[in-house]
Amino acid sequence: MGIFDIFKSKAKRKEAEKYRIGMEKTRKGVFSRLKKILGSYNEITEELFDELEEVFVMADIGVDTVVEFIDELKNDPRVRGLTSAAELQPIIVDKMFDIYLKGEIVNSNLNFNPNGLSVFLFVGVNGTGKTTTIAKIAHKLKSEGKKVLLAAGDTFRAGAIDQLKIWGERVGCEVVTKPEGSDPSSVIFDAIKKAKADNYDCVLCDTAGRLQTKVNLMNELAKIKRVISREVPDAPHDTLLVIDATTGQNGLSQAKAFIEATDVTGIVLTKLDGTAKGGIVLAIRHIYNIPIKFVGLGEKLTDLEYFDIEKYIYGLFAEMIDDEE
Repeated sequence: MGIFDIFKSKAKRKEAEKYRIGMEKTRKGVFSRLKKILGSYNEITEELFDELEEVFVMADIGVDTVVEFIDELKNDPRVRGLTSAAELQPIIVDKMFDIYLKGEIVNSNLNFNPNGLSVFLFVGVNGTGKTTTIAKIAHKLKSEGKKVLLAAGDTFRAGAIDQLKIWGERVGCEVVTKPEGSDPSSVIFDAIKKAKADNYDCVLCDTAGRLQTKVNLMNELAKIKRVISREVPDAPHDTLLVIDATTGQNGLSQAKAFIEATDVTGIVLTKLDGTAKGGIVLAIRHIYNIPIKFVGLGEKLTDLEYFDIEKYIYGLFAEMIDDEE
């Protein structure tokens, strides 16, 4: 069943409403051109594919991903018998879905420890919304009935410690801190010790967003991971890289150092509602082969959503899909 068929259901569209609202800038920005292009060609031509390529590159899907996508679209058996460009719509939507999944079952959920304490490590450059993301995930986990502790492991920046403490008060989670300049591993060690003693379900660990060199970054993260895995076998259960969607391809390059420095298991894409180029989700998956676990679709505490590829595709193409009803 294709995405067009899935979202014929009003109940399904209602479930995806947050994505439809949150991705309005992308849908009404770059992707609004897509509908116009498909409506302006009476036949399938090379010029049509060139225009489609341009739209997808502008949407931050990434050049390599777009080239592969267009090649697959041209070679799709369903395209050969088409008489108008408008008939490409459902095929394009289905192809986007295929690009993300790559024929695999993608785990977009957090990897909780079935045997006790779950430890989640957060990495990413300063300014991506990492500290706020930790608070939003803490709020979400609390609302699911979990007891959550925060660890202020970004000790290089006093502002990060204070910010996490403020967020901790706001969401009702205790925060383990040490003075600026302390060893980040010791903060996280103390947090895990406390979590074990007081029967917490989850520890969310902040880390520094800027270190002088990639070697420093790798050494720091390796040390933190050693401490975590020594205290909780098989932890961290997820290492989440926070990327700001509004920085587009620049955000991807900044993230490269973190992906090379540590074993990133999932992406949190913040501020997706603030960009007209929401195709970055597909670029991340294509370049790094890492699943998106959460997306930010607004500023409220409740606006961080578990990532759902079907709802995301609906957010990109809502008008097209609704028109087919």
